[in-house]
Amino acid sequence: MATSHTGTPDSVAAEDVGAAVPVSSAEEGFATWRRGVAGVLAKARRVDVSELPEHPETLLEVTTYDGVTVRPLYGPLDETAEAPLPGTFPFTRGTDAHRDVNVGWLVAGRFGRPAGADSDAATLNDQLLDALQNGTSALWLDTASVGAEGLARALDGVLLDLAPLTLDAGADVTAVADALFALLDERGAAADVRLGASPLTDRFADLPGASEQDAIDLAVRAVARTERVRAITLDGTVFHAAGSADAQEVGLTVAAGLEYLRALTAAGLSTVEALGQVEFRLAATDEQFETIAKFRAARRVWARVAEVLGAPEHGGAPQHAVTSAAMMTQRDPWVNMLRTTLAAFGAGVGGADAVTVLPFDAAIPGGAADVSQTFAARIARNTQLLLLEESHLGRVVDPAGGSWYVESLTDALADSAWSVLQAVEAAGGYRAALESGEIARRVEETRAARASDIAHRRTAVTGVNEFPNLQEPTPAASGNGTVAGRLATRYAAEFEALRDRSDAVLADKGSRPVVLLAPLGSVAEHNGRTTFAANLMASGGIEAVNPGAGADLTAVARETASPIAVLCGTDKRYAAEGPDAVAALRSAGVRTVLVAGGASAFADASPEQTPDGHLTLTIDAVAELSALLDALTGEARTEGHTA
Repeated sequence: MATSHTGTPDSVAAEDVGAAVPVSSAEEGFATWRRGVAGVLAKARRVDVSELPEHPETLLEVTTYDGVTVRPLYGPLDETAEAPLPGTFPFTRGTDAHRDVNVGWLVAGRFGRPAGADSDAATLNDQLLDALQNGTSALWLDTASVGAEGLARALDGVLLDLAPLTLDAGADVTAVADALFALLDERGAAADVRLGASPLTDRFADLPGASEQDAIDLAVRAVARTERVRAITLDGTVFHAAGSADAQEVGLTVAAGLEYLRALTAAGLSTVEALGQVEFRLAATDEQFETIAKFRAARRVWARVAEVLGAPEHGGAPQHAVTSAAMMTQRDPWVNMLRTTLAAFGAGVGGADAVTVLPFDAAIPGGAADVSQTFAARIARNTQLLLLEESHLGRVVDPAGGSWYVESLTDALADSAWSVLQAVEAAGGYRAALESGEIARRVEETRAARASDIAHRRTAVTGVNEFPNLQEPTPAASGNGTVAGRLATRYAAEFEALRDRSDAVLADKGSRPVVLLAPLGSVAEHNGRTTFAANLMASGGIEAVNPGAGADLTAVARETASPIAVLCGTDKRYAAEGPDAVAALRSAGVRTVLVAGGASAFADASPEQTPDGHLTLTIDAVAELSALLDALTGEARTEGHTA
């Protein structure tokens, strides 16, 4: 970290997060590994070692959407100075030095909408008490279905001194807070509550929320109360839902927090009091190491803000992790159980104070019709209980601490997040950057880059653009409630829209759009590309008919009557038989002949023997499949096939 400096909120952006302390290590061992990498890469690429870069391991590096380079190996050369213990500045290793290892993080259940928009206060109360008796240890309550007037009934019998409460009341936060304060006064017991006012981040997402003045007024009132009350939530999940990367999410959330600190201190609160009025809410994804590092980096960055303001020991704001709504899929939703398990693991290991796991059917409006909400919520809760009580992850504080990879990734994400904060401050601060569209522009650039990677299948979404199951039943919504994370730009949405088109055809005509696979040569020759083509088609809802090796392609084409066929074979087989196969398929009535693979084998083919397009690993699969669906369903086409 940079040297200590006391200043005002306006001086924060001029500071540096700090750099890692280099240490000496086993260069010889690394050099041996590098030579081994060079040998493997040279063999795989069929080149001489001398033709590889000086540092061949760079060919194995990947770059995140934050611009962070992730290397294939981390070792003693990446050693950094040992971080301070948990509970001490800069809180990288956690904010609580005395966390109960028998508890670990809090299992925070989500109640109210969208889990059950029609529930009344009594029903909601039953849900809360049942959850608390079965492993839930914190409550996140959307009050839309009960309002301020029903809050006391909903919380009847709930011991708020044992189960921390977070409210989600939107524009009604003041009225709901009034009702909660009245209830606390009546009970006279200790409590740990978060009022959940988040006007600055709500504005980014165009959510109906409280005014900023309402949030400030609530914070001033909260400071005067004897219970532990935090009024403001720094909700980074809205940036994640819109498409931001990890460091972007952290940097933008901290920028909003800095704006609140300015307003709170202007309203008469001390810096320490202002810091005590905020909590963070961040998304946890199935990228487990990035999630671990994100939560560690977020604590470090916020601690640096507190240090600049002269209160470093008060820079440990609570973190509430919510599994990503953007990563959830409607298709093959059972895979979401694996996604949320990884996300919960990453958040818990990363030091989040509370974790909410969304139900596996959360992307389906109201949940899946054939799955009870009780079952989905129980699986979400038990996912965390398995991690805590069977895997005992909570028994070690910051188990990733000291990992060369995690520490390096934490440093990189913290630096990147700080750069985002500095850019927002340079644009005039969070409000100005929001109003100018600068924040939206940054997030949209990341969203578009990720969407392109998914569309080109460089990034896999299991069960959607990779390993799709075309035979699975169409997911039916229960029709009760809304989509959890309903504002999220889900990664799977474009492919799932193609599947929806196919489902509509199936419902109308009794069968899906079909393409013919035309295998050339033996099974060993064509199997790789027939499998590739079949999976590609299935990801767009198109059924691929494979007649098998040795079939009479002309006869099969006439029998299938599909206007589109895909040749599948080796490049050598294409050179020998491909042009004639294209001509034969066209003579059988196939209007569009595609080839699974490149175009080199058809360089000398005549026009009537030249395929109409090529399906390769580099195509925009969403655009190509959309065009194929247009052709198969008789809709107007505006784009040709990708070569």
